[in-house]
Amino acid sequence: MQPTLLILAAGMASRYGSLKQIQSFGPSGETIIDYSIYDAIRAGFGKIVFIIRENFAEEFKEIFEPKLKGRVATDYVFQDMDSFTGDYQIPADRTKPWGTAHAILCAKNAINEPFAVINADDFYGADAFVKMAAFLNGESKEDIYSVVGYELGKTVSEHGSVSRGVCAVNGTGFLSAINERTKIYTDNGQIVYEEADGSKHPLSADTPVSMNFWGFHPSVFNLSQTLFNEFLQKSGTNPKSEFFIPIVADEFIRRDIGKVKVLPTTAQWFGVTYKEDAPGVQASLSALVKNGEYPDNLWK
Repeated sequence: MQPTLLILAAGMASRYGSLKQIQSFGPSGETIIDYSIYDAIRAGFGKIVFIIRENFAEEFKEIFEPKLKGRVATDYVFQDMDSFTGDYQIPADRTKPWGTAHAILCAKNAINEPFAVINADDFYGADAFVKMAAFLNGESKEDIYSVVGYELGKTVSEHGSVSRGVCAVNGTGFLSAINERTKIYTDNGQIVYEEADGSKHPLSADTPVSMNFWGFHPSVFNLSQTLFNEFLQKSGTNPKSEFFIPIVADEFIRRDIGKVKVLPTTAQWFGVTYKEDAPGVQASLSALVKNGEYPDNLWK
């Protein structure tokens, strides 16, 4: 059974204002998400599942179905505020989605095989998809999940600070902890993260970090439901609280349910954290096309 790729795209409409305004970066108008899907198909993924909001489902399908029809199976699931909340009474002032781990939970009824999760607006590189597909096909189990570990120096922005999940990896290549650092930037040639009190701490450029490219066995759905119920009881009344994927990974390890394997990659990550990042992303993709790593038109 081929693995599935789950793409977190529920925030795209609010981020861009309209799906038709998704920025083109490739020579034939490709968006970043097009490159991820292309790499996934090449690596052997058999299905693409999109997490989206129901109110822009038709517009979304109009963009992607013509490209993907006949190339890969597709499915669409909706992340709604009341999905998988059971009898929990959602606070009236809650408008923010529940977070990335809740988005995964929303795909429970659409996925029965090992699967990977990515953000819709990040470029991950072909190597990462090849390594993730190999893991999902050969190593994924109820007690073994995975995360792609990028070199920090290949994920920072020249235009401001970024948030990254800094991975602590043990001697056997498994995750021992993941710490979300919300303010990482280059300071006089040295990458640092800044604490809330203003203190700065250096980080090596080869420090492995998570860019939200995870590999899961379907058992993660039941674990996520359990943890989401706990999250709602503990933090549901906080209108800004979110149920993130690293919460699930941390509890998976902390409760001794299983292990998370770190899949190292030297791939260059691209993303548009700041609008000033866009020209660099476009130039990098143009270079990859020129070097023959991608065709001029992905879907021709």
